[in-house]
Amino acid sequence: MKSLFFTEEHQQFRSMVGKFMEKEIAPFANQWEADRAIPREIWKKMAANELLGVPHPAAYGGSEADFFYSVVFLEELSRSGLAGFAAAVGVHVYIALAYIAEFGSEALKEAYLRPGIAGEKIGALAVTEPDAGSDVAAIRTRAKREGDIYIIDGAKTFITNGYYGDFIVVAAKTETAEGAGGISLFVVDRNAEGVSARKLDKVGWHCSDTAELSFDGVKTPAANLLGEENMGFYYIMQCFQLERLMAAITSVAGANFTLEHTLQYIKERQAFGRPLAKFQVLRHNLADLATEIEAARQLTYQAAYQYDQKEEAVKLCSMAKLYASEVAKKTTDVCLQCFGGYGYMDDYPISRFYRDARAGTIVGGTSEIMREIIAKMVIDQVSYSPPGQSKSAPQAEAPVRKSENQASPGAPAAEPPTAAATPISKAGNPTAREVVFDLPNRFRPDKAGDYRGTIHFIIKGEGGGEFTVEVGEGLCRVQEGLHGDAVCRVQTSAKTYLDIETGRTNPQVAFMMGRVKVTNVTELINFTRMFDKMPDT
Repeated sequence: MKSLFFTEEHQQFRSMVGKFMEKEIAPFANQWEADRAIPREIWKKMAANELLGVPHPAAYGGSEADFFYSVVFLEELSRSGLAGFAAAVGVHVYIALAYIAEFGSEALKEAYLRPGIAGEKIGALAVTEPDAGSDVAAIRTRAKREGDIYIIDGAKTFITNGYYGDFIVVAAKTETAEGAGGISLFVVDRNAEGVSARKLDKVGWHCSDTAELSFDGVKTPAANLLGEENMGFYYIMQCFQLERLMAAITSVAGANFTLEHTLQYIKERQAFGRPLAKFQVLRHNLADLATEIEAARQLTYQAAYQYDQKEEAVKLCSMAKLYASEVAKKTTDVCLQCFGGYGYMDDYPISRFYRDARAGTIVGGTSEIMREIIAKMVIDQVSYSPPGQSKSAPQAEAPVRKSENQASPGAPAAEPPTAAATPISKAGNPTAREVVFDLPNRFRPDKAGDYRGTIHFIIKGEGGGEFTVEVGEGLCRVQEGLHGDAVCRVQTSAKTYLDIETGRTNPQVAFMMGRVKVTNVTELINFTRMFDKMPDT
């Protein structure tokens, strides 16, 4: 049928992927489950069919396709009836390789992204730890810089592809006193000296390997750092939406496949002289499931659309992941009941569907975590909206602080500071507005380099207001009101802003508690590094 989201080209791609799954995956499901492993050659076959680089740059062998090609790919993966296989491929393509494609250097992309797309190297992401769980900021794995290497020590658990994989994207603390702000990401070879793995047995997903990893004095080249040091937490937060969207897509597709399998069975299975499909109680139960699956599908597609449009999709991705995974769990439970005693036997695929679906409400953030994220946004009004286009009339501007011996073409001549821009007196209690207008006095052109960007501040409460802070060409300017297109919008209360600026509140804690809403965390971190700390008042 016609779709708002899929073109004819998408559907042709679906047909191709579906045929591949029917020929190369589905017939071997039982054997791979029994072997507790995925054959290495299947990765090469997928690469030969250009299936491991769907979202990745063409320069490294990828297809660079729009996100709905990925939706098709993930749906057809799940229709293979082998959720463990879908999980292993999803982690490799949309998590491990995604971090390298997004934050890796050219050398790392050549060393891992290119062979990853070619099916020669399989990747994993190692964040979760035995004592941290969903609390990413609480990880204990350490990475200590020594010259041109980092020494990594620690442990990770529940790592998909961690046993048979070839490389691992590892989250480790590089600044122990910085909390969430002290986490960095590294690419570590699985066979590096000091890396050991123990394969874990699971309720489901038997064909995919899940490992407990140990890092004992692992020497990793400094060049294997992803992005910037101490930015790992924010990279993880940025990539969480893709991980959760992937979980939603595969949950919906898996639930739909389970329903189709069950519908076929109840049409063939006879009881009391008629097909099970004629019994009203079963009919109505399955009608409810079909409705819920369709609702989950449309919610997931809308979240995928927002994500594809580069819009902030935190709420919809969290809702889609929560609802789709819970619907998938319910679907397998109701459908297994339709099989009666046969459903509890391993000879019937429905028992595998039942085991596999249970993981969906746990991976990528549990249902409880999803509910808390949604509650913060719906109840506490925590917002991740993209920057607005509000155009307030220009008000008084703070004077620009120039770097030494530097002049800007067309810059105004130096004037005495206005009242709004006067350096804050140590004798008084500054307002949030005064602190914002004091930013040019704390600006460090040497740290700004060639940075250009506009930040919008919306500070609520007495002494607050709306402000535009522009940085460029070694200059900093503050205006009252919101002007131009901002690379980041920050919303908070006057009290919280003052507490952060004066050191009474840790900014990472304020962010995690939802007291500060930021549309682009990476931009804000880069921005704050250009300013000296506020002097004691």
